[in-house]
Amino acid sequence: MTSQEVRAQFLNFFKGKEHKIVPSAPMVIKDDPTLMFTNAGMNQFKEFFLGNSEAKSKRVADTQKCLRVSGKHNDLEEVGKDTYHHTMFEMLGNWSFGDYFKKEAIEWAWELLTETYKIDKDSLYVSVFEGSDDADKLEMDKEAFELWKGIVPEERIIMGNKKDNFWEMGDQGPCGPCSEIHVDIRSKEEKEKIPGATLVNQDHPEVVEIWNLVFMQYNRKADGSLESLPEKHVDTGMGFERLCMVLQGVKSNYDTDVFTPLIREIETITGHKYGKNEDVDIAIRVVADHARAVSFAIADGQLPSNNGAGYVIRRILRRAIRYGFTFLDTSKPFMYQLVKVLGETMGKSFPELKEQYQLIENVIKEEENSFLSTLEQGLVLLDSIIASSKDKTISGGKAFELYDTFGFPIDLTSLILEEKGLKLDKEGFDKALQEQKDRSRAASEISKEDWTILTSDSDQEFIGYDSLETEVKIVKYRKVSTKKDGDQYQLVFNLTPFYAEGGGQVGDKGYLEAPNGDVTYIIDTKRENNEIVHFSETLPKSISETFKASVDKRQRWRTASNHTATHLLHQALREVLGTHVEQKGSAVHSKYLRFDFSHFSKLSVKELRDVENFVNARIEGHLPLEENRNIPIKQALADGAMALFGEKYGDTVRTIRFGQSIELCGGTHVENTADIWHFKIVSEGAVAAGIRRIEAITSDAVKKFYFENNRMLYEIKDLLNNAQDPVKAVQNIQEENTALRKQVEQLSKDKAKGLKNELVAELKDINGIQFLAKKVNLDAAAIKDISFEMGGQISNLFLLLGADKDGKALLSCYISKDLVSNKGLNAGQIVRELGKFIQGGGGGQPFFATAGGKNPSGIEEAFEHAKRLVVE
Repeated sequence: MTSQEVRAQFLNFFKGKEHKIVPSAPMVIKDDPTLMFTNAGMNQFKEFFLGNSEAKSKRVADTQKCLRVSGKHNDLEEVGKDTYHHTMFEMLGNWSFGDYFKKEAIEWAWELLTETYKIDKDSLYVSVFEGSDDADKLEMDKEAFELWKGIVPEERIIMGNKKDNFWEMGDQGPCGPCSEIHVDIRSKEEKEKIPGATLVNQDHPEVVEIWNLVFMQYNRKADGSLESLPEKHVDTGMGFERLCMVLQGVKSNYDTDVFTPLIREIETITGHKYGKNEDVDIAIRVVADHARAVSFAIADGQLPSNNGAGYVIRRILRRAIRYGFTFLDTSKPFMYQLVKVLGETMGKSFPELKEQYQLIENVIKEEENSFLSTLEQGLVLLDSIIASSKDKTISGGKAFELYDTFGFPIDLTSLILEEKGLKLDKEGFDKALQEQKDRSRAASEISKEDWTILTSDSDQEFIGYDSLETEVKIVKYRKVSTKKDGDQYQLVFNLTPFYAEGGGQVGDKGYLEAPNGDVTYIIDTKRENNEIVHFSETLPKSISETFKASVDKRQRWRTASNHTATHLLHQALREVLGTHVEQKGSAVHSKYLRFDFSHFSKLSVKELRDVENFVNARIEGHLPLEENRNIPIKQALADGAMALFGEKYGDTVRTIRFGQSIELCGGTHVENTADIWHFKIVSEGAVAAGIRRIEAITSDAVKKFYFENNRMLYEIKDLLNNAQDPVKAVQNIQEENTALRKQVEQLSKDKAKGLKNELVAELKDINGIQFLAKKVNLDAAAIKDISFEMGGQISNLFLLLGADKDGKALLSCYISKDLVSNKGLNAGQIVRELGKFIQGGGGGQPFFATAGGKNPSGIEEAFEHAKRLVVE
């Protein structure tokens, strides 16, 4: 049975059980501040479990793309070392939102596995929550036990502890006992030796969990206590890759048709065979898994970067490159070639892989080039650390600096040191790493109190498209604390005019006014689990009053102007550059807008001017807003609305049209393009391979921009003695400056030539070494030139030149290569030692190195020390 057939049979089975089949949500989460990535199938349904929204369909089934590489659920370091952990995986799931419960979930799971998939019943084990003696005092899940007892022999029902058989969404939120289903795929002989029941949850590679049936019946409060949920839910998750392993009769997820096409391509590219060497096998598994995870993340709109979710994706990719570099001998980019294979094998179920193929390939190839360059640089720096060390054990702090600053992998450092007969101070490295983690954790740590509920009416209405002021009641509130922001309060209203951050647009700010005139400022607005949450630094004194909620009108208008401009900009780019342009991200603030888009080259001055003119023509055209807040998505797409990759849309959507520009959008906009006043691009540049970024301004910001530029123009004209044509005047100055620079360069060369002859005459023979230490009035470039010229003429040269440039000390040391090889002299080591005299440091190669410092008076002392080294 192929993996595509496995997936299809699961969905068809639950379709027959009256479940609505829904598409996978994007793997990259954009509207939940508590998560970076979808790490479980239930993430997209959190609002239903929390009771913030009512599900339109009480029964749902899907296959969900998941990524577990950060936070509590982090499998990254296990991936490749075993045959069943993955970064990105598919989770097959069926869900009940207050409909069926344990009986149906258990019976259907058994029916699907044993009758549809025809898995041998005798190879299956189930686990049931045994209860707990801790503060929760939870009883055993007797209901699940009795249900299972009617299906499987009692000896194959295993009692599971809280760690294995009680599932929690997080420190707070819905939770409940669960029943896991495990499968034993060992040989008959192995099963006779050791009973499968003893190997369940023991990390045995052939006795693995394939399905977890979670029965959500409690809510975990901030104080740790549990309360019963008003409605009971079912949340199941089955590992697709593990299921394929069982059904295809193999012993490893990587031997299924989910991975074998990728592995064959890696073998072809690298020349290494899978199954011959354990280190090579681990590396191939890492590359195959990580290529899949990164490709899906990019397809869902997340590019590698240096922070947040982008940093996690970059880290995954670099881990794969490093394994390839170390064990597969790949010193050139190769992973990008796997994207085509991935599209061919999974593109039918996930068409975004094919539609985004070129972008994914370009981004991965550029990242590979960049990190391989970093590895090369790191090797040079590691050689320098080794050369300067007097011990056989290399400092853990230095290794951490190499890892932290340059991204040089610690295991590669260990491997290189081992090859050279050296050791790494692993304890020192681990200590430095832990200190960094502690700092990072402390900075991001957040504590949340339970919600204080003021009214049972929890329905919330957003009226911010039509009104910026209204009377509101606070439905609930809670206190949150972070090291970064201190204490804040989160408030939920019965209705609100405040727009919550989303779709790239910032959240509204404003204030609440009590009947007595007291004001509470709203500093931000976000959406969490389908509720609009307002942030304030203080809590209103009379919390149960009716308040007047007012949005900051000026900021909202500026933000709306910028958001409308992004739509016009998107249209302009597709018109000027071509329809290959697609939005890849945006940020809409009150002061500026940022727009990322797919394009293969830098925009020319003419193209930028054409884009600006296109947008401004629409502004001058006074195009009215045409808004449709509730239109079927199929109709919206048929009307030409632009949908973005990586976004999740419902059955009905909101469309925004200005003339020929029509997009699916939940943001706020001006009533007429004329309200924007003017549009101005302030920068254009690359974000990643095939991705460009434009930053632009509108309305008030444009007025300020032109005012500042006008002011600077008058100041420049004043400096140019009020020249009638300042551009021509500046060109004349540049031409004069070029001519003068050439004269200075020639004078410097003549001076250096004369100085070189003087230096040669001053050389002294010390123990067969032609030695000179002298202070000169030259810059660093000239000193280097003269050093290499003398080195090319004179054998056994040891030249140390110093300079005092603008109060800073400079030392340059040149040592002939014959002295380096015959006498073991090393300019890099010597310069580091001499750097102490000028209160600085430096380094370089064995034959040429430099040092800089803040103490020019120490130059002569450095000269004396160098002379003693040569004499000795």
